[in-house]
Amino acid sequence: MKKLFLITTILAISLSCKSKDSIKQTQAIFDDIKKEIKSEYAPDRREKVFEAELEIASDSTTIILRGSTTEPEAKKALLEALKNKNITVQDSMILLPDQKLGDKIYGITSQSVINFRYGPGYANESATQTILGMPLRVLEKKNGWTRAITPEGYIAWVSSGGIAEMNETEYSEWIKAPKLIVTVHYTLFREQPSENSGVVLDGVWGNIVRADGESGNYYKVILPDGKRAYLQKAHSTDFAKWIESRNPTADNIIATAKQLLGFPYMWGGTSIKAVDCSGFMKTSYYLNGIILERDASQQALTGESVDISKDYNSLQKGDLLFFGSKAENGKKERITHVGMYIGEGRFIHSAGSVKINSLDQKSPEYSDVEKRLVRAQRILTKVDADNGIVSIKNHKWYFPVK
Repeated sequence: MKKLFLITTILAISLSCKSKDSIKQTQAIFDDIKKEIKSEYAPDRREKVFEAELEIASDSTTIILRGSTTEPEAKKALLEALKNKNITVQDSMILLPDQKLGDKIYGITSQSVINFRYGPGYANESATQTILGMPLRVLEKKNGWTRAITPEGYIAWVSSGGIAEMNETEYSEWIKAPKLIVTVHYTLFREQPSENSGVVLDGVWGNIVRADGESGNYYKVILPDGKRAYLQKAHSTDFAKWIESRNPTADNIIATAKQLLGFPYMWGGTSIKAVDCSGFMKTSYYLNGIILERDASQQALTGESVDISKDYNSLQKGDLLFFGSKAENGKKERITHVGMYIGEGRFIHSAGSVKINSLDQKSPEYSDVEKRLVRAQRILTKVDADNGIVSIKNHKWYFPVK
């Protein structure tokens, strides 16, 4: 294995001395090792997990390695590095998915919209959202919270009540079953086929449920958690036919985006209830059958680069515009905002609310965010040719491998 560490002085730590200085010294060495391994194996918490901590046992002589990681090689490197520093640990670090889950490592979003956070608790920062029927991969559970992976590979925590956990057989049955997708902004799943019936669940555009027959103007449906309900036929359509009907042209994606004009901005939002800037791009493309990366900084690394160094004449409808600060004076490029070009110098984005602005300083729609335009990426030329731009119909979590 290649040499990972720059620390040249090997310190022998005697646990039996029980001194605070010894513990601090051990912790300092561990922190340096952990930082370097995380940088190599799991630099982005949104895509890979590497969380490691030391704990001193009650006997004051045993050091316990705790935490979790999705990267077996990272754990292996950590243990080897600690051994090389004469630090002996009791290994209690979990490889994800956690074996305690048993075979329940699959999941389906079971509410209209669920909020993911960067930690297992409501006080943690909002990360992303998934919507009813969206498939997930479960990694671990802690105190009523579940860490899971979204279809675009984003890792975060969600309240466990928002996921219907499944084993492989149950998940396969869900995937293969005939399904319906909600095609209106909002709907209600009801107890009976009547507008006067009680509500089982609310629904939003893009929600997916199992089809279970018909009753008048309603479809009978099965929700991911097994509950049965009724959905208005006028508010939905066959999911398989919907997928085949997707025609993700720039005009179609822009038309979808414009149907969210005036909708509120919310940090972490990726549903039509509320969207942040990258969540708005993601939702607009998703409803046209394309899964994008979650965050603007991730989206900016996908697609085909468009030259805007001199002017904006090379831009085409549907291109994504990324704003922030350019790489200069030793500082790296920083992407903080994204919008979609809709032609004639105008772009649509979520900033306070979903709105249209212009890149033209002479236009009444001009926004000075234009001064922070860093790059433009063409998405539609790289669908299924770029790992970060995948059509739903070719995503194996939605459809079984043929």
